[in-house]
Amino acid sequence: MAKITYLAVKKRIAVLFLAATAIVVFLAFRMAFLQIYRTDWLSSKAWDQRMRPIQVDAKRGTIYDRNGIEMAVSVSAEAIYAVPAEIHDPEETARKLAEVLDLRKEFIYKRITRFSAAEWIKKRVTPEEARAVRYLGLPGIGVVENPQRYYPNGSLAAQVIGISGIDNQGLEGLELWYDEYLRGKSGMVITERDATGYRIKGGTQKYLPAQEGDSLTLTIDKRIQLIAERELAKALADTGSRNGTVVVMDPNSGEILAMAVQPGYNPNSFEDYPLQNRRNIAVTDEYEPGSTWKAVTAAVALEEGITSLERHFFDPGFIVVGGWTIYCWAGGGHGSQSFVETLQNSCNPVFAMLGMELGDKRFYRYIRAFGFGELTGVGFPGEAPGSVREPGTVGLVTWANIGFGQGMTLTPLQLLNAYAAIVNGGYLLRPHLVKEIRKADGTLVKQFGREVIRQVISKKTSDTMRFMLRSAIANGSGKRADVPGYRVGGKTGTSQLVEGGAYSHSKMLSSFAGVAPADDPRMVGIITLREPQGEYFGGVIVAPVFARLGADLFPYLKIPPKFEPKAKTVAGANGEKKVLVPNVRYYNTPDALAALTAAGLRIKQVGGGEIIIDQTPKGGAEVALGTAVILYTGPLAMLDQDLVPPLNKEKMSPTGKEKQDVPPPPESSPP
Repeated sequence: MAKITYLAVKKRIAVLFLAATAIVVFLAFRMAFLQIYRTDWLSSKAWDQRMRPIQVDAKRGTIYDRNGIEMAVSVSAEAIYAVPAEIHDPEETARKLAEVLDLRKEFIYKRITRFSAAEWIKKRVTPEEARAVRYLGLPGIGVVENPQRYYPNGSLAAQVIGISGIDNQGLEGLELWYDEYLRGKSGMVITERDATGYRIKGGTQKYLPAQEGDSLTLTIDKRIQLIAERELAKALADTGSRNGTVVVMDPNSGEILAMAVQPGYNPNSFEDYPLQNRRNIAVTDEYEPGSTWKAVTAAVALEEGITSLERHFFDPGFIVVGGWTIYCWAGGGHGSQSFVETLQNSCNPVFAMLGMELGDKRFYRYIRAFGFGELTGVGFPGEAPGSVREPGTVGLVTWANIGFGQGMTLTPLQLLNAYAAIVNGGYLLRPHLVKEIRKADGTLVKQFGREVIRQVISKKTSDTMRFMLRSAIANGSGKRADVPGYRVGGKTGTSQLVEGGAYSHSKMLSSFAGVAPADDPRMVGIITLREPQGEYFGGVIVAPVFARLGADLFPYLKIPPKFEPKAKTVAGANGEKKVLVPNVRYYNTPDALAALTAAGLRIKQVGGGEIIIDQTPKGGAEVALGTAVILYTGPLAMLDQDLVPPLNKEKMSPTGKEKQDVPPPPESSPP
């Protein structure tokens, strides 16, 4: 028994010895590994424990308008920080700081007694406050540079540019959307400290400079933005509207030249304004478009061959759809009218009929093709997609309503982008607010240009729509939008706002969407006024705003004024009103169509050419209003280019008489 016990003890001792040996060997290898292979890692960890950084914000990148004018800059400012471990008397320190920084003593005391390496006391202090803190010389309290955002133009384009916070982060608008580019890379003030947080005498101190953020160059033009905001502010004052928008875009590039929202705010003191003033409602708020939508329905109906310039309609003043009656705004209706006149007259029953003739599936396909029901991709936070009914989810009467602009919602930017596609040859473009992003040294980071999403309608349909939109201004409800010397096209709109799921009978949204020049678009614009007081028809209160806008904007854009023949009215033998037919030979076809429509004459076009070869009746003939004029068209090649510059209006006189140096028409007219 004793022998067995002795052997067991001996065995246990051997096991313990081997275990101890293994542990010692493991520790030796571990120490060698750490000392030899992990030296750099251990040194860096020890360094990190001793080095206590104070972050220094970088200067945010500058935001420029398209011409290089500063819209947002970062200016030098200072901030106050504390190192709690170095503060000997927190109570007295808090009291003294509260006196010079205009802060509560309790707030400061709570900050400087925290168990942390460093705490911010106040950012963006005034130079006087910074000098006062330095003069106090309080232990553990320091002053460091901390850039401050400043908007040199005050409220100009505030809802577009947005704001940045006290910690150098973008909060709203383009400041938020492009924050990763603008904010730069923070720097640091690094001080070597012991385990208790005290600065080590003779220890290392480093300053790692911040890297300035990238700059943005916008598509916004400061001059155009100023004009837009001025006219919008005047419109709100004149109409008592709750808010409004003006957006101006280049239809050929998708560049947004101005985006005005009123009432506005000053981003340098944004906390002094109501929160809703900071919303960019041109992008974030949806509404039912009303009659401005009829241009979309007209374009789709033309593209699908549902209608043409030759088709005539009869409007008795209403149309009944599935037991619902849709009324025309004109009590007795418009009677017999051409398709061009239906847009001029803004006839609800006709556009309701077109909506039904297109059918839900076909109409829906085009609505989505124009970009409604989805984000435009403009690059802005909070953009709304709008709402579009899907085929089979609603009855026929809803599609009739959609035909004239009810039953779906959109944003002003979406509708403007659709108008751009309607007049630029049919191409839906990606609207954008930024042209390029560059580093502080000027190196190009990113560039934004013309981006075609898809072609929605043909060039032929687009050409026809430009003519119809011009006619709607020259002869329709948009007359007040016309600018002398310039060929403005567009459409007015008045829509009921929805409250509690029902249409309001007192709250309206008045709007106008326009294009200029109608024959060669250089700009498209949209204006909305929400809840105007008193008169609310878009043709009465919004169209004049576009005219005032255009009067300043067109010369700035270097759009030359253009002679447009005016028809002279005369009294017939029996006293009836007659008109002298304008001479439109050698005019391009859209100009000729617009001139004859403005004269109150009907048009029958023969051929699909670019130039008017001949006309019947001849220019200067005395005819009754509403007389049909037959236009014979052909390609430019049919004319003798050396003798007759086909687009040179100097060959025509304002009286409608042909100048003597204009050669006779060709012997044979095109079929």
